[in-house]
Parts: sequence; C-alpha cells; structure tokens
Amino acid sequence: MKSAGLPRRIDHLGRIVIPAELRRLLGINEGDYIQFSAEDGRVVIEKLEERCTFCGAAADLTQFRSKLVCAGCRTDLARAE
Repeated sequence: MKSAGLPRRIDHLGRIVIPAELRRLLGINEGDYIQFSAEDGRVVIEKLEERCTFCGAAADLTQFRSKLVCAGCRTDLARAE
C-alpha cells in the first residue's frame, strides 16, 4: 500500500509525530509498541502485535506468569507435566 506523503519535521530530540490519520489507518493507538527498522534506504515503522512467547502465534492468547501463551502451547505445556 502506497499513499500520499505526509511530511513531518524531526524535532531537536529526534522525535517525529505520526499523523493521526495514518495512526487510524494502521490501527496504531496510544500505548501500542512500534518497531523501527531500515530496508533499502527507507525507515520502516511497524506496529508490534502481541505474540505467544513460545511459538509466535498471535491468536487465542492467555497471560500466564507475565508471559503470553497461545492455546496450542498451553495444551503442549499441560501434556508435559
């Protein structure tokens, strides 16, 4: 997806503001974690999704002792006991 540019100036502390319309479009909310990386000379910003600690799945997560665990890994852990 390529959209029209939304120019922003970097402030003296190196910060930028992600425009509200872009945050809404991408589902980025206050408190969400984002990741910055570089690809082919461009800065890439991605929203980090919560994932299972063991396998990386994003669906059906439950918190166990401050770690997120998916249904499949919960089943595997229960069998291992």
